[in-house]
Formats: sequence, structure tokens, C-alpha cells
Amino acid sequence: MSPSGAPIVVIGGGVTGLSAAWWLARAGHRVLVLEKGVVGFEASGRNGGGASHYHSPLFHEEQRLWPQMDDLLGYPTEWRQERVIFALTPEHLAYYRYMASVGRELGYGAEDIDARQVRELVPLAGDTVLGGVHLHYGGHANPQRTVQAYAWALQDLGGEIRQHTSVNRLISRGGRIVAVETSAGEIGLDHLVVAAGPHSQRLLATAGLFLPLGMARAEMIVTEPAPLMPVGGADGHGLYGRQTLRGNLAFGGGPHEWLDMDADGPVSRPTSPPTSPLTRNLARRVAELLPKAAHLRVIRSWAGIVENTPDGRPVIDRPADPGNLTVATLSSVGFGLSPASGRAISQLVLDGHCDFADLGRLKLDRFAGLAPDWREQRGWTAAPAEVAA
Repeated sequence: MSPSGAPIVVIGGGVTGLSAAWWLARAGHRVLVLEKGVVGFEASGRNGGGASHYHSPLFHEEQRLWPQMDDLLGYPTEWRQERVIFALTPEHLAYYRYMASVGRELGYGAEDIDARQVRELVPLAGDTVLGGVHLHYGGHANPQRTVQAYAWALQDLGGEIRQHTSVNRLISRGGRIVAVETSAGEIGLDHLVVAAGPHSQRLLATAGLFLPLGMARAEMIVTEPAPLMPVGGADGHGLYGRQTLRGNLAFGGGPHEWLDMDADGPVSRPTSPPTSPLTRNLARRVAELLPKAAHLRVIRSWAGIVENTPDGRPVIDRPADPGNLTVATLSSVGFGLSPASGRAISQLVLDGHCDFADLGRLKLDRFAGLAPDWREQRGWTAAPAEVAA
């Protein structure tokens, strides 16, 4: 190991990488996180903050850990437990109630509520609401606060974060990753965690591993403050988001702006700024969902690049070759799952397996044999025209 390295190196200073590093540091290991920019500056700090992924094998651990995270980290995440999801169409209402029924089957509290009950919990909703569900699990947290909490908690335990340090390639010898080549020189290691979001595909390719990803820009808008609602985690109409503790409404929800990739470099950046027609699309839909907030001005927008696997599920795996590498890409659901995914990754690094969830469906080799043009087949390529408002 190079003197400038660490026994465990994590590439990626988003919530997944930071959470994994923090769990490893809690177990007494020296960890170095390498981040090409500023921690949480991509999608990890620019998302809806939701924490309810009932379709994931990490769901139960996600729900167990979030109520403890402020105490475990020692810093506030602004986590809140409840969530209301409500519908403007019969189709959406049926789907949201199905989601609630799955939650109940899994042992969590969820109620079907009518339009009047929705408006009591979400006073900014209007007469167009048909009904919804009141989830007593899942909830939401503040992405920026949470990223900073992971980073500070990691440093409190002696972990190191090097920002503005990009990784160019992985260096292998004798069937192992022995170092990474960075903008600051070569850094040695004993075990490597690649949690570099959209850049994971390019980095793993330098070690002969195939991780298929489609990249997209995820955008959110933030309004000026409104009076605080009884339940700040409120969404629907294809949107996700929350009301902040100051009263701002922060919402996103597509459609995805798919991006093309450079053959040997980082993800290509979109040419349009965050004031694209997608911002107007989001603002219109928020006004339709919450008509009593339609007068609020949009004061800023965020955009982060997210990675998506072909089947939409994360990859959390420790491949057999090379044996000292752990791969983690969360396929656009990284924030909410981060307490659980970080713990799972740390167990893969230290023990080779996860003892609280079956990660079999999240292995990397499930994509063996994938057609080279899979992105074109799905339409996951950059559109020449702007997104329609």
C-alpha cells in the first residue's frame, strides 16, 4: 500500500460512499473517501429525500435505521416519519392504495384516506384530490443535511475525505486492485469500494468489469416558503418531494433527461441549464397537485446526474474477481436506502456477505449477456429536442 493510501478506499462522496465509509470507520477501520468534486454535490444532495423503498431487500433495515440516524451520526438529518401520497386520478389512487397494502403486509402502518382527510393533513391540496394513503413509515430527510452529517460523522471517527480528487483508473496486479490512479497521483489500498454513481461504469471498465448504466439528469424545483403543513412529506401526481422545515416546497419527478456518455471519459453534461422546460413541467405539476400553493414563486432549481441499471435495481456486490473490490450503484434510490446500503457494503467488505438481507438479486453478474445496444432499445439516449413543457 502506498503511503498516501489507506487500507480501505471508497470512490464517491455521495450518500452511498459516505455511509459505507462511516459504517467501516465505526467498525474501527481506516477509510479514505475520494470525491472528484464536493461531497453530495450531485444527486445525493439534490433529491426528494424520500425513504420508503418497499421493493428493496434493504427495506426493513432502511426503516429500522432512519429513526436512529440523528443519534448514530451525532448530527441532524431532519428526518420525519410520516408521508401522505394522494391522487388526482382513479388510476393513481388505485396504485397508491396498492402500495399501502404492500406496506401493511410487510408489517407497517398505512391507512387509506379520503379527500377530506388528505386536505386536513395537506392543506395546500385542492378540490381535485380523490383520496390517498397515509403512511406511518418511510418519511423523508433533508439531503444536504444528511450528506453533511455522514461526512462529519466519518471524520469524527478518523475517516479522511479528499475532495476535488478525481479517479482516472483502477490499477490491478495479480488478480487484485492494488491502487487507483488519481488527479493527485497513485493511491494504494487493500480493499476498494466503487460507489461513484454515474462514473462507476467507466472506472470498473478499467478493471475489466461491465456495469451497464444509463445516465439521466434529475431535476428539482424549490418554491418560496408556505405555511407548514401537518405532514410535510406529501406527494403524488408522479412527483416526489417534501416541505422543508422552513416551509419551502421541494419537488422533482421527471421526465428523465437522458444523457449520452463519452467513450473514455465522464458523463457528458447537458447543454441546457437547470432553467430548461423541465422546470416549467415540474412547476405546473406541483401547482396541479397543490393548487393552494400555485401562487408561490420558484426560487431555485437543482439538477444532479443519476445512474440507472437496465432493470432499475441497485448493484451491491463483491465480485469473485478481483476479490478485494466491492461495487455499489443504487440506480436512483441511493438517498433513502443509504443507512442500510452503507451497512450492507461494509459487511461485504469485512465479511464477504450481508447478514441482514439477501443481496442475491443485486449481484453484478445478472447483466452478463446484455445486448450492447440495450440503451437504444429502451430509448435511454439523449434527445435532440428539449423536454416538452
